Amino acid sequence: MQHMRIYILLILIAGSLLNACAQVQMNYSTRSKKAIKLFEKARNAPSQFADENTGKPNYQEGIKLLKQAVGKAPSFWEAQLLMAEFYEFDNNYPAAIKQYEIALNLNPLHSSSGATFCYLANLHLALGNYPDALRYCDLFIKNPNASKRLRAQVYLMRRSAEFAIHALANPKDFNPVNLGPEINTAHPEYYPALTVDGQTLLFTRLLEIKNVDFKEQEDFFISNKNTSGNWSDAKPMPRNINTSKNEGAPTLSADGRNLVFVACADQTGYYGPKRQGRGSCDLFYAKKIGKKWYGPINLPGYVNSRNWESQPSLSADGKKLYFVRGRKGDRTNNSDIYVSELQKDGSWGPAEALPDYINTPNTEESVHIHPDGRTLYFASKGHPGMGGSDLYVTRKDVNGKWSVPENLGYPINTKYDENSLMVSAEGDIAYFASDREGGFGDLDIYSFVLPEESRAIRTLYFDGFVFDKESKAPLPGKFELFDVSNGQEIIVSEADEATGTFMVPLPLDRNYVISVSHKGYHPYSLNFDLSNNKVSDSYHVDIPLTKPIAFSKNTNALTNEHIFKNVFFDLNKSTLRKESRIELNLFAEYLKKNVSIKIELGGHTDSRGNEEANLNLSKARARAVFKFLIAQGVSPERMTFEGYGSSMPIITPEQIEKIPKSEDKEAAHQKNRRTVWRETL
Repeated sequence: MQHMRIYILLILIAGSLLNACAQVQMNYSTRSKKAIKLFEKARNAPSQFADENTGKPNYQEGIKLLKQAVGKAPSFWEAQLLMAEFYEFDNNYPAAIKQYEIALNLNPLHSSSGATFCYLANLHLALGNYPDALRYCDLFIKNPNASKRLRAQVYLMRRSAEFAIHALANPKDFNPVNLGPEINTAHPEYYPALTVDGQTLLFTRLLEIKNVDFKEQEDFFISNKNTSGNWSDAKPMPRNINTSKNEGAPTLSADGRNLVFVACADQTGYYGPKRQGRGSCDLFYAKKIGKKWYGPINLPGYVNSRNWESQPSLSADGKKLYFVRGRKGDRTNNSDIYVSELQKDGSWGPAEALPDYINTPNTEESVHIHPDGRTLYFASKGHPGMGGSDLYVTRKDVNGKWSVPENLGYPINTKYDENSLMVSAEGDIAYFASDREGGFGDLDIYSFVLPEESRAIRTLYFDGFVFDKESKAPLPGKFELFDVSNGQEIIVSEADEATGTFMVPLPLDRNYVISVSHKGYHPYSLNFDLSNNKVSDSYHVDIPLTKPIAFSKNTNALTNEHIFKNVFFDLNKSTLRKESRIELNLFAEYLKKNVSIKIELGGHTDSRGNEEANLNLSKARARAVFKFLIAQGVSPERMTFEGYGSSMPIITPEQIEKIPKSEDKEAAHQKNRRTVWRETL
């Protein structure tokens, strides 16, 4: 099991008991010279007998001497108190509690500031003895001379004890499932990262290595799901990613082709082959093209500093990077969550700390931004919880403000440390690391079903292949996703330049305009309306891009037409709806960059209704697009417009008549109702 830790700020308590005990010999509570001699020898024992390799204090040597001291003078409360501190720092909390209580019984007034009540409350909280923690918090608070420096921490512990008592009485459904031997081993596995389709898992494994300074080394391993839905045996990442130094805490872009991770320098400042850094730990970036990983490079921009940066989480749109940064000059090793935005030149802008109702004076870490872009999970020791580090969720509203963090509850959170949580794109499955019983030996990666109230917005994706329509060669098409309701650009992405494959996340509850472009090719548009519940789990779309071509008058108009997928009109009207502006603005920019292209704008209706009315309506709609493009700066001399009514159906009336279901017939009519453009001579 992991060692439990004390979370009272060390800067407030370090040495406090030792100082209290370092009185002039004549003021000790015992006259036994032998007991005093043993006590004073014990004070220096932890450092005197520290581990030669790690420098870790040997508190057991001090405890042995203190036991001898109290054996000679049982009422020697200073020795009892120092023994309590040594037990506490040696992670023997039950023994520490016993010794603190002995010291209190011997001298109830020894701690006028109430510090011992604070220490006892914290120890009981760490052990899950919540009523006792509450009792000692109240004893501290009732003390008129209570330390102001410890007051905030005691109030936090009190809120935590109250929360924990309520959480234990109202447990969440929680059934973690070990990911199995393909992922987990006798070594520790932690910090999982998942692609948006849930098919690729990247994680950190701590290996025992003979030829490194500390005999252990962090490397990345990767696994893919097979056709049966099972994980393959995890394989190490290539050697330009995994080095003889530590790599950890990876985050992947939605498509799995961009990797940001932390690498740390050794005592000489060496980060590994071909790597340079700025602080003790920096963030690095690598990119996958085809099947090969390139880089990594130190993350360009203003994220890395002389401080410690770690535990990155890349937003699905690739525009924001959340990460953890150590506080400058903070001896308690506490950290906060920051966010940086991607700049137009590909660098990362100055990082901003999240609000102080998320970041606390204690530690925030293990941040994960869900693919929905609105839900943030993190671990903290500074919010009310079960003790140790707990998992929390905060959500961003439409104005960009984060909500007050919510604890994920018991038994997801326990008296131990919980962290390294990540949540699937669908929002219902979470992954985390735990050293619970029944695993493979140490920290293992588990999955579990998140309670409904802790879930993110379901996020789907569409994938496919961008290619040249004639040659079938792959193309690195650029994807731009816009929210139809407000015109806001949501995601910018590119297909793989070697394979043309792509994967783009689609958070549920929105209607999307999607534009695909590549230099020298006509743009391609798509529409995904996910604002209702009738959606698939994923969408596969192959995207053929066409070059501007010279053609004869005999060219089939249907094979040359390009449909505006995101141009909308109200029923039986020719006024452009505001949602149409997104695609038409993009098309206007395309025409202004390609001045040699001339086009005809065409309107089409279905076969229902009066044909003369259909002709007039279709021409009026084409004219509306014509006027819009002129207003955007496109020369009218390059454009004509025409209405075709129902004369050029994609699906003929005879074909529609044979369709059995009424909803499928309506979908066929909808395909025939369209506004298009085609090249002209």
